[in-house]
Amino acid sequence: MSSLAIVHSRAQVGIQALPVTIEVHLTNGLPRLSIVGLPEAAVKESQDRVRSALLNSQFEFPLQRITINLAPADLPKEGGRFDLAIAIGILAASRQIVADELSQYEFIGELALNGELRPVRGVLPMAMEARNVNRQVVVPSDNASEASMVNGVSVLPIKHLLDICGHLHGSGLITPFVVKEEVKPDLANTIHIADLSDVRGQHHAKRALEVTAAGGHNLLMLGPPGTGKTMLASRMAGILPPMIESEALATATIASIAIGGFDVETWGIRPFRSPHHTASGVALVGGGSHPRPGEISLAHNGILFLDELPEFDKRVLEVLREPLESGHIVISRAAQQAEFPANFQLVAAMNPCPCGYLGDPSNRCSCSPQQVSRYRAKISGPLLDRIDIHIEVPNLPRTELRNDQERESSAKVRKRVIKARELQLQRADKPNNLLGNREIEKYCHLTDADEHLLDTAIEQLGLSARAWYRILKVARTIADLAGSETIQTSHLTESITYRRLERKNI
Repeated sequence: MSSLAIVHSRAQVGIQALPVTIEVHLTNGLPRLSIVGLPEAAVKESQDRVRSALLNSQFEFPLQRITINLAPADLPKEGGRFDLAIAIGILAASRQIVADELSQYEFIGELALNGELRPVRGVLPMAMEARNVNRQVVVPSDNASEASMVNGVSVLPIKHLLDICGHLHGSGLITPFVVKEEVKPDLANTIHIADLSDVRGQHHAKRALEVTAAGGHNLLMLGPPGTGKTMLASRMAGILPPMIESEALATATIASIAIGGFDVETWGIRPFRSPHHTASGVALVGGGSHPRPGEISLAHNGILFLDELPEFDKRVLEVLREPLESGHIVISRAAQQAEFPANFQLVAAMNPCPCGYLGDPSNRCSCSPQQVSRYRAKISGPLLDRIDIHIEVPNLPRTELRNDQERESSAKVRKRVIKARELQLQRADKPNNLLGNREIEKYCHLTDADEHLLDTAIEQLGLSARAWYRILKVARTIADLAGSETIQTSHLTESITYRRLERKNI
């Protein structure tokens, strides 16, 4: 006599939740349990967790030959996420629970030995895919808030294996989880606490920060220690436009599969990532035997702040070039390939020399020209070319800092940024930093005099064709902030000033 049960779950590959069918077959023979379908160590160990969980929940563990197939067979399976599905499959195959409606559910969760459910990573992408195939998701109660961030999916939270068994029997129906309104805040009102009004002086830097936020551009700040570079960068998140629902969901999906997991309290808040300069290339772009997202993906739709830019390993910095251009990163391994989104704004800060005081009136700098040259050469020309805005953040006199009484709040600047971004979305359905060459030619038209001005600037500064396009995109953003339909000479001139820290001088 044999019996077969089929249960649905999902495996995590990158940010994808690929369908996995758990087939449980019971047949007569010597008691034995085998798991096939490319399971890894944690999946193979599930047989011991499932056996203990079933026995401690007062179920019988079948004394038969049990074969569990995780299909498709060529898809690697990892983690304890299949424990619940395997347990349900064994109970259904042994006719201890009703199996008639199992096709309506997808199960995920790690079992404790007493039958309780432990949370797992990657619940959010699973909920998105389950919604597309019109299935309910059964998740550990600690994952319920995360799964319910997906609109239109029915989430059944359980704390113990007995909960879902009672639900399937009809004796203890589980009420679908509904996220509380205070957990899922209004995205339009989501801002960071750090306020731009805390920064004294540095009006030129604040203006550059506003342009950066409005157009989604990249920014490099150059200046001695203590001038406010880090302070400015940390306040940029407070002036960025709010995330729309799709952006918030994409950012939360990446956090869901990361080591730290997703915190529902961060929903709708643009991420601000600031890795230390000792970070490796894998930590920055992602990787590992089972590819995980790196800092550039965790900063998706937000800010990646690299302080002390030349202190990063040069090879680590070079891996940023492709995602800065494409907005995604593809990680290839022998067994699998994973693609992660990486549409982030790069904000970087650096000192003018190794000691940091080159050009300081106090003449404290003791660096030789060779030391300065080696220090700045750590940032390659192609990487610098991809950073739209370069500004100096100088050391200001104390008198200027004391007299700086009129300081705009982040909320006030943010209103202008939102208005400029709305113009960009109405015009091209994307922020200015994502404009393609044809769109630049269409929306960034210059007069003949301004064309000549730009050509002269490009020649004198020794800039590339890429820099030419980036100057136009920044000029378009400046015009949007001014509410102008066309790029005026003043807008173009301001944009050119943001490129004066060109390769030969930086």
